[in-house]
Amino acid sequence: MRKRARIIYNPTSGRETFRSDLVDILSIYEKAGYETSAFATTPAPNSAKNEATRAAKDGFDLIVAAGGDGTLNEVVNGIAGLEHRPTLAIIPAGTTNDYARALRIPRDDPIAAAKLILKKNKKFKIDIGRAGDNYFMNIAAGGTMTEVTYEVPSQMKSLFGYAAYFAKGAELIPRIKPIEMLIKYDGQEYRGNATMFMIALTNSVGGFEQIVPDASLDDGKFTMIIIKKSNVIDMLSLMAKALQGKHLDDPRIIYAKATDIEVIPLNKEDRLMVNLDGEYGGDAPMHFHNLKQHLEVIANLDEIPEDAITTSADFKRVEKDFMDGIDDIKDQENK
Repeated sequence: MRKRARIIYNPTSGRETFRSDLVDILSIYEKAGYETSAFATTPAPNSAKNEATRAAKDGFDLIVAAGGDGTLNEVVNGIAGLEHRPTLAIIPAGTTNDYARALRIPRDDPIAAAKLILKKNKKFKIDIGRAGDNYFMNIAAGGTMTEVTYEVPSQMKSLFGYAAYFAKGAELIPRIKPIEMLIKYDGQEYRGNATMFMIALTNSVGGFEQIVPDASLDDGKFTMIIIKKSNVIDMLSLMAKALQGKHLDDPRIIYAKATDIEVIPLNKEDRLMVNLDGEYGGDAPMHFHNLKQHLEVIANLDEIPEDAITTSADFKRVEKDFMDGIDDIKDQENK
C-alpha cells in the first residue's frame, strides 16, 4: 500500500504566500512516494489539532505542519498522545518559527523546506514535553517576567519572536514582581522567590542560541533556568548577560538538567500562568515531563542553512534596543 501524507497548513500564517506554493509542494511529497493531500485550517478552535488527530487515526504515515509555531504546536498536541504517531515534517510559514530554526529547516523558502523529504539522511527522533494535559516542543515558561511579555506588540513579535521580549524587557521589567515557588526537579528542589522559570527542549529562543547553549533534542532532559529574586538593575544586567551566553554560572540563576519538573506557587493569591511554545497553556501548579525521543521528525541533519541562524545584524539591533532601554531605566532609578 502506498504511503500517505497530509499537509495541514494555516492559510493566514506569515505573509499568506504558502497557498501559491502548494501545488509544487504536493508534487515534492508525491515524488518522495507519498499520496499527498492538504487541509487548510479554519478559525475554529483546535482546527489543526483535530485534523492531525483524525489523520493519525486514519493511518496517515506523514503529517506536514505548514504554518507558524502555533500551527506546529497544535499538530504536535493532536498526535503526541496517540499510540500511532505519524512522522512529522515542518514547513515554516509563520513569523518566528523557532522550532524550524532548531531543526535547521529553511525558514524563508517553503519549497526548500519540503525538499528535505527527498534527502536520505532526514529522520530522527526528538524529545517533546508534556505539561499537564498539553504538549510542547520548544519551551515552557512562567512567572511575572513571562506574563508581562503578553503585552509585547504583535508587530515586534513578527520581527524578532522571543527576542522581542528581551528588547521590550527594559520597559516592562519595573513591573515584574517575584513569586514564591516550590520547584522540584529530579530529586532536587528550589523553594523561594523567582521572577521566571524556563524549561527548554531546544537551544533556539527567538534565534538566540546562547541562552540555552547546551540543550539537546533527544537526550530525555529538559534544560531548566530559574531566575531568582533580583532588583531591577540586577535583572536587566542578567538578561543582557543571557543574550551573550554569560549567565550560566551567575548566582542569581539556577541552571540544571531534569526529566521531571514540578512547579508549585506557594501563596494561593499568586496566579502563576504558564506559557507553552509562546501561547498560554494554563496555570501552575503544573508537572512537566520529558518524553524522550517521542516523535520522529524530518530535519536538515547534514547542514546548517545560512537562513536558519539569526544574523549578527539582527542580534546587534535587538541588543542595542535592549541596552538603550536599560540606560533609560538606570537614569530613572538615579533621579
